[in-house]
Amino acid sequence: MSDVAKVAPKSNRGSMPGERRGGRQKGTPNKTTAQLKDMILQALDKAGGVQYLTTTAATNPAAFLTLVGKVLPLQVAGDADNPLFIQTIEHRIVRPPTN
Repeated sequence: MSDVAKVAPKSNRGSMPGERRGGRQKGTPNKTTAQLKDMILQALDKAGGVQYLTTTAATNPAAFLTLVGKVLPLQVAGDADNPLFIQTIEHRIVRPPTN
C-alpha cells in the first residue's frame, strides 16, 4: 500500500462563478420595494397627484428637484438624427452683503 492517503474528491456544493442557485430570478423586484412603491403612489394620489406636485414645486423647489433627480434616468442616450442638448440649471441663494 502507498504511504499517500487517498483523499475523497470534493463535492461541488458551492456555486460556480456565474451560476445561480435558488433565490429570485434575475430582474425580479424585491417584494418590499414593490409594496413601498405602491404605497407611495397611493399617497401621492390621495394628496392630489399632479396638482400636489405642482404646488410643491412652487413652495418647496429643493424637495421637488430632489424628487426629479431621483426619477430621471442615470444614463441618457441620444439619437444621431436628434441630438440631445444638455442644459445646466443652477439654484443659488444670493444674500446681500452686510454693512
